[in-house]
Amino acid sequence: MAAVIRPGETGWRAAAERALYGPDGFYLRQPPSAHFRTSVHASPLFAQAVARLLVRVDEALGRPGRLAFVDMGAGGGELAAGVLAALPERTAARVHAVAVERAARPAGLDARVEWRAEPPRGVTGLLFANEWLDNVPVDVAEMGDDGRARYVLVDAAGRERPGEPVAGADAAWLRRWWPLPPDEPGWRAEIGLPRDEAWARAVSCLARGLAVAVDYGHTREDRPPFGTLTGYRDGRQVPPVPDGSADLTAHVAVDACAARLPGGTVLRQREALGRLGVSGRRPDAARARRDPAGYVRALARAGEAAELRSAGGLGGFFWVAHGVGMAPPW
Repeated sequence: MAAVIRPGETGWRAAAERALYGPDGFYLRQPPSAHFRTSVHASPLFAQAVARLLVRVDEALGRPGRLAFVDMGAGGGELAAGVLAALPERTAARVHAVAVERAARPAGLDARVEWRAEPPRGVTGLLFANEWLDNVPVDVAEMGDDGRARYVLVDAAGRERPGEPVAGADAAWLRRWWPLPPDEPGWRAEIGLPRDEAWARAVSCLARGLAVAVDYGHTREDRPPFGTLTGYRDGRQVPPVPDGSADLTAHVAVDACAARLPGGTVLRQREALGRLGVSGRRPDAARARRDPAGYVRALARAGEAAELRSAGGLGGFFWVAHGVGMAPPW
């Protein structure tokens, strides 16, 4: 017998889409930086590393006349502005920087950054998506007492109940990437197919270049048994309620995203930033005597780098990379 959907109920994907991006959605009313801190906000070293990656992409592509930097899910545009500021002047003069975000352009953003709701197509350069995929809404499945995975229905107050059995492409995705044991009722999964498709669309915007997605995530070997869907408000974790009052986020099945297109590579942020010159090594203590101010600055940079590369924090994030007409220039 088909489950009857009550007024106000939807699956989690539709509920999160409305709560985050609807007419009064969370992301359209305030900048993300008001509620949580990403690598971009943690230190300018992150934007500097991305700028070095853009320079490597430029070299690998033979220094085209116009070089694109596309910041997917740009928030307040901080990354795009930081990359432009960190680039060599001659390179920056050739860069077309585009911030892609559904919210309105923030005041005071570098005038060189184009602001748009959809990414440009056919560009050559680097597309970078920092903590974007985790906010692409997905449905939630839960294993029922009958041994069948079912969609989870939710209302605006966050009340949940089981719906129809998962079927079609969603069921195929679960079988391949996040199989739920039929003898474990209550185990949950976030169905990552919309993210795989969103990432493939983003990569397809490049004529040539590199696409990188950075996010917290997991692989098939370590999927959490009860899922990861949660909320954030004012820097604190809160229950996921799709009423527009909080961010709604879930970890990314990064192996599924990487496998969506040929040639995908996955590495941890700690390793990626190390390859891009970000080191957490402390400066030589002898420098404190001959250059006290320089020593303090270097010590602060080392602390910021250590935070960006911390295995238990930002350094544990995943980087998913796809080259288009080139290999990732690690």
